[in-house]
Amino acid sequence: MTYEPLPSVDELMALLADCADVWDTPDRSGDPVDILDHGLQVAALLAVSHPDDEELQVAGLVHDIGHYLVPADEAGHGGHAVAAVEDLLGPRVARLVAAHIPAKRYLAAADPLLALSPESARTLGCQGGPMTSAEAAAFEADPDFPVAIALRRADDAGKVVGLAVAALESWRPVVERVAARRQQGAQRRSGAEAVGESIPCRIVQQSITF
Repeated sequence: MTYEPLPSVDELMALLADCADVWDTPDRSGDPVDILDHGLQVAALLAVSHPDDEELQVAGLVHDIGHYLVPADEAGHGGHAVAAVEDLLGPRVARLVAAHIPAKRYLAAADPLLALSPESARTLGCQGGPMTSAEAAAFEADPDFPVAIALRRADDAGKVVGLAVAALESWRPVVERVAARRQQGAQRRSGAEAVGESIPCRIVQQSITF
């Protein structure tokens, strides 16, 4: 890995802005829109289909930044995106980002009408190919299975050249809310752990007292 986890919303937004005119394949032979445009289209579709799930929308916005971080790593681009955003945006966003590749594999096995772009069809093999029945059953058991499929459907649809979507900066408040909830959750867990650690000390003290 040649990058550090993103420490702030400002740095994430700057990275996304840098994804303009950067493509999923270095020679631009892949999908017909750049990484930023694709993320904006996916996030916009998810805002319509799942307006109350901001974590899902943000996962759609950032899911392909691994192509920017480590060019030409088709099999690993989901993992690179996860490593970059998990600390900032939280474990659920990271899990949904990671799931966009398994969801493609699931749909390749489960949906006979699935229409992948030529680039997505080309990379399916190096990403593991269609799921086995056992893999599909395990994927279906995930609590976030329905929204992982929704993200994948939006991923496949969000590749329209010239589609008008909201600008990147319009997503800043959403990203900030998701990051703030991540920070609040981390603080609550830290506080709970501190309380949990103090309880044995009090028990020890009481045992000494009595």
